Amino acid sequence: MPRGRSRHTSAIVIDRTKLGESDLILTLLERDGSQGRAVAKGARKPGGKLAARVQLFCELDLLLAQGRNLDVVAEAQLTNPHQALRGDLERVSAASVVCEVAKLTSFPDAHDPFLAPICSRALLACEQAANQAHLDLVVGAYALKVLSHQGWRPVLDECVACGDAAVTRFSCAAGGALCESCARNIEGAEPVDAATLGWLAALVGSTFDQLLEVPIDGQVSSLLLAICHRWAATYLESRLRAFEFMLSV
Repeated sequence: MPRGRSRHTSAIVIDRTKLGESDLILTLLERDGSQGRAVAKGARKPGGKLAARVQLFCELDLLLAQGRNLDVVAEAQLTNPHQALRGDLERVSAASVVCEVAKLTSFPDAHDPFLAPICSRALLACEQAANQAHLDLVVGAYALKVLSHQGWRPVLDECVACGDAAVTRFSCAAGGALCESCARNIEGAEPVDAATLGWLAALVGSTFDQLLEVPIDGQVSSLLLAICHRWAATYLESRLRAFEFMLSV
């Protein structure tokens, strides 16, 4: 964008950082799937015109003006505030993981039209989830779907090392399911049953609507969430603090 120009975009606020006493730096997942950053001047002032429009999780139509180092928010219009997430620790925790993963899987000037719609749908699913178990499913599904889209899809129907259909172990580092023989050579390969592998396949292949309707036990959902956390941490090569917090709630 040439100096002094402005542009319109639609975006999801996936992170906010304090800048001085009154401003915020916003990290945005834009409609084309690229990651942007912009300064929201005065956004930390209570009652300011931007204060309620640039909250974490909000979806916005933005007019961005080019500043010296970062774009500057000139206008912001809410399109979806995801209001049902506010004030609910479990939902905020789940939505924070969605945004954490979105931040780590999007990049400046890297367009991927898959990323913004699935992030938006996952945030809506966090609002719609009936209980903690379904929040676990939503977050696990979002992480696996995005990572699978970007090339890190777990192998679940056969041994990732030899192709044997009789699998009894799972390893994030190895790339998925393992037979007992191959697992002997993989440090940290953990026991896994067919039901758990079936659930993981469902997280990748089912829609959020389907996952929100399926009966799920809390212990099972917690196990799935922990596996999805390890998968994401392995392939994003990052400590996922929001994910860790959700697992501890």
